[in-house]
Amino acid sequence: MPQTPSPSPFPWLDLAIIIALIALNGVFAMSELAIVSSRKPRLEAMARAGRTGARRAVELAADPGKFLSTVQIGITLIGILSGAYSGASLGQPIAERLVLIGVPPSVAPEWGFGLVIALTTYLTLIIGELAPKQFALRSPEFIASTVALPMWGLSRLCAPLVWLLDQSSALVFKLLRLDRESANHVTAEELHLIVAEASSAGVIEENERAIISGVVRLADRPVREVMTPRTAVEWIDINADEATIRATITDMPHSRMPVAEGSVDEIIGVVHSRDLVRALLAGEPLDLRALLRKAIFLPDHMDAMDALKALREAETPVAFIHDEYGHFEGLVVPANLLAAIAGGFASDQDEDTDPPLVERPDGGWLVSGSYAADSLADRLGLELPEDRDFATVAGFALWRLKHLPSTGERFDYKGWRFEIVDMDGRRIDKLIASPTED
Repeated sequence: MPQTPSPSPFPWLDLAIIIALIALNGVFAMSELAIVSSRKPRLEAMARAGRTGARRAVELAADPGKFLSTVQIGITLIGILSGAYSGASLGQPIAERLVLIGVPPSVAPEWGFGLVIALTTYLTLIIGELAPKQFALRSPEFIASTVALPMWGLSRLCAPLVWLLDQSSALVFKLLRLDRESANHVTAEELHLIVAEASSAGVIEENERAIISGVVRLADRPVREVMTPRTAVEWIDINADEATIRATITDMPHSRMPVAEGSVDEIIGVVHSRDLVRALLAGEPLDLRALLRKAIFLPDHMDAMDALKALREAETPVAFIHDEYGHFEGLVVPANLLAAIAGGFASDQDEDTDPPLVERPDGGWLVSGSYAADSLADRLGLELPEDRDFATVAGFALWRLKHLPSTGERFDYKGWRFEIVDMDGRRIDKLIASPTED
């Protein structure tokens, strides 16, 4: 019986070279994801702190076309080299060992070559792609600043080929009429999700999350959504007698009182309680015209943040809000904007006034019609249209019903059922929001 010839020595050096090539492929893959996913502000902070390579990482991220071309050159060359080299150097030794375990010699070379390619592909996926990219996602800025200098040097070394690839990809975008430079802006919705995730992870407290969300939400709200509505504005007539003025001072809930002439639609300014008290203590007559202070007038569609800027620059921080027809709609003071950010204050609520939002034992909510619609949406997890023309829950109900409702009417919206439970004349006073059983 003929003896099977002993196999040639296994080429361990060749195996080590192949593993090194796969590891180098992993370095390129890790560098690519680290540079692309790094946050520019953090890289710039690391650069200011003297971190080596952080400035180069910022430069590479600023020109992703050339950087990605450099990385792709490396990955492609390594892939071709490792595939060809592994098949040529390991195919025969593996085939000889397959013969020893009973594989027919006629098919052993093909099986050996296929096994080498399969193992090389597997190692490339694990060592050359998946694991390095997961490392990159764990600390992208640190890895980006570490690999930036070698990658920058390689891009300079391969500059002609990098330029060719970069211009070729630019030509493809041009033919498709696409803009290669993406506007990498964070939307308000994404910022809300980031803040919510930070709160869930314990990075920020829940009350901090609420305030941050309030600030972000304020920037997207028109001033009419945060104003004190016309029906709730307390005012004093410019022609009031002294007895009426004294009674008003006694009951004045705020430090500044709007002054109108004849009706609330004819607002002309503001009188400060401090000025009234000073005149009383000095024994001077209470002349509202002499004590009148100017206020500013703003359109109801102005952004709340712009209204805040206007209040900061105004002589008296009170703004009267008018619609496009010139009708008085309400007023805004700094307390309105603070309440929109941090929530209402108990001292601002009348003792006989019910809370605007009360949770019911059945999981539903008793909601005031004057409650802010976006605040209710945040509490219930609803998504309201961005181009809405309502500010309160009552306005939301009118938007859905398309008519003035009566007590007991209902409507459904995205998993919630709303019922009108109290009407104050023609005004929706109370609603109940209950989750629907889908």
